Amino acid sequence: MFRILIKAFLGLLMRVLYRPRVEGHEHIPGTGPVVLAGNHLTFVDSMFLGLVVKRPVFFIGKDEYVTGKGLKGRLMAWFFTSVGMIPVDRDGGRGGVAALMTGRRILEEGRVFAIYPEGTRSPDGRLYRARTGVARLTLMTGAPVVPFAMVGTEKIQPGGSGRPRIARFTVRFAAPLDFSRYEGMDRDRYVLRAVADEVMSEVMRLSGQEYVDVYATKVKAAA
Repeated sequence: MFRILIKAFLGLLMRVLYRPRVEGHEHIPGTGPVVLAGNHLTFVDSMFLGLVVKRPVFFIGKDEYVTGKGLKGRLMAWFFTSVGMIPVDRDGGRGGVAALMTGRRILEEGRVFAIYPEGTRSPDGRLYRARTGVARLTLMTGAPVVPFAMVGTEKIQPGGSGRPRIARFTVRFAAPLDFSRYEGMDRDRYVLRAVADEVMSEVMRLSGQEYVDVYATKVKAAA
């Protein structure tokens, strides 16, 4: 109940200040497990996504957001968990496995799990190659994938830092993608790549971003 009240308050504040446009919300199933997979432009994407979707949305976040000390640390932990963040140590050697297993648990509970297949925020506004975690999740759980695109959120918080600005943004959802034809093939790397690429093709169509067939993490490392 507390989380519902927080979401209602933040949702009202967002609608008044940012006046978001939401397209295709009807594509999100009202019940059952769902993977929301989309682009990642800035830090506020996860919060805004959770506020425009009627069902509770869960997503992975760095555990450092909820482990701070003092009043500020407690407030940050309260806020991020209230908006659906599940803290995971993503910097360790097993960080990717922990994130994947957390997503699997959420989906097996019949909930909505959001993931950014690029694995990190875009360094320059372009759309980058997907990691195969989104493919593993849908094939392990049978959950449909609803592609989405955040459009304009980079204007709200450029570079993911600093005080958020007031600007309109759009969230677009596509029809669910069903990959049941690949049931039992979640260890086949060619199948995983095909699924991930199909998801990103839809995200590119929704977002209108230029696509770059390399991993965003490599681009960031080179920079």
